[in-house]
Amino acid sequence: MANQRRRPKPARTDTRRRFARTARLSETLREVIADELNKIDDDRLGFVTITSVDVDSEMNRGIVYYDSIQGADGDEQILEALNEYRKRLQSVIADQVRARRTPILQFRPDDAIRAAQRIDEVLRQDEIRRKELFGDKKSED
Repeated sequence: MANQRRRPKPARTDTRRRFARTARLSETLREVIADELNKIDDDRLGFVTITSVDVDSEMNRGIVYYDSIQGADGDEQILEALNEYRKRLQSVIADQVRARRTPILQFRPDDAIRAAQRIDEVLRQDEIRRKELFGDKKSED
């Protein structure tokens, strides 16, 4: 037993740690941006929700995804307002987040949420159509 060979431990990659760091930074940026948007008195940003922030591993760029009650109709005004306040948001990030760099922010509507809403709408319409065609079969069982 004393002569057993120990298997070398697999080389630990930094990808898992880097991913966790990036995820933490993304969530922190989302919170900081959302808090600052609440402080900004601009009617165009009244019902805007920051859904997520994607930051590259080097913290050069950050894509801020948002959604609003206005949907696609209000995107133009919201993007205009967010771009007006971009430097202010980056300044707040620099003050509150301990990082070597402050990412340059880009804003995009969150298409994933809108696609999910569209799917939900289609499923509801399908359910209504089925009830009209076939009646309520579940109540007969």
